[in-house]
Amino acid sequence: MNIQIFGKTKCFDTKKAERFFKERGIKYQFIDIVRFGMSRGEYNSVKSAIGGMRQLIDESSKAYEQHYCAYLADESAVEEKLLENPAMFRTPIVRNGKKATVGYCPEVWKTWE
Repeated sequence: MNIQIFGKTKCFDTKKAERFFKERGIKYQFIDIVRFGMSRGEYNSVKSAIGGMRQLIDESSKAYEQHYCAYLADESAVEEKLLENPAMFRTPIVRNGKKATVGYCPEVWKTWE
């Protein structure tokens, strides 16, 4: 398994995801999404694994409101804003190769073991 956790340092669900893998002795790589963001390739892989861009957006975040993403008509414009401002991602985003989840999903992660 090659687990990557994209998360925010102050996100409780991210901390719970890290604890889930630590308790099972599964090595993972933590990436602070606000600081380092996500490459377009990683983004496309996660987007195709979860079935769309809308599930990746945290509509309750301050960054989402500050960039007026709710009022953008073109989905590619929203994607660009999302990649430019990684604070808008819903976390944790957990990747295992081509598989991915958004949010705290221990029932899915157990099937990866």
